[in-house]
Amino acid sequence: MAGGQPVRIPLNQSSADSIKLIESCDGVLLPGSKADVDPAKYGAMRDPHTNSADLPRDIADELLLSHAYDAKKPIFGICYGLQILNVHRKGTLLQHIESQINHQAGRKVPVAHEVAIEPQSKLARIVGSVGGPVIPVNSSHHQSADVIGDGLHIVARCPNDGIIEALEGISPDHFVLAVQWHPERSVNDDDRSRSLFRALVQAAEATHTH
Repeated sequence: MAGGQPVRIPLNQSSADSIKLIESCDGVLLPGSKADVDPAKYGAMRDPHTNSADLPRDIADELLLSHAYDAKKPIFGICYGLQILNVHRKGTLLQHIESQINHQAGRKVPVAHEVAIEPQSKLARIVGSVGGPVIPVNSSHHQSADVIGDGLHIVARCPNDGIIEALEGISPDHFVLAVQWHPERSVNDDDRSRSLFRALVQAAEATHTH
């Protein structure tokens, strides 16, 4: 829909085969997952609410992120993708959200809460919200970014409880963006959601031409 060609990275293949596939791509999309990032990755004890890690996914994500940062290929993370990105950059996670806002609403709830976007951020420009307004989003997560990783900064929060809802890279010549909600669920009826994928494809096109 956004003009790009998706390439799946199988989780059951060797790292060498994964690297060949990764090197052939112009951008990286990190989707959601039912797993949680292993707290040992960011030096924390496991909370009883924390789900099991997905080791094959972790290995693939580390390869993807390392290559994307080395080659300055665009990165777009969704939900778990935001969390693994933050941990890869030496950040930490809040292992279980205690809030009156239902961040675990699930895919059957099209609007779970609102998100306040930082004015003048890359995210604001992409979704047409340069003034920094509040937009409605879905939600399917029980963890969130806590301490922010190297080279990232916060560009959106849930205004009701302050939970971090989006991160982006600080380098002007490297497209790095991650959102805590699931825009892939609302691409059919929401142009803001479609614009996020278009932005990734446009950044990938720029990488390809160089």
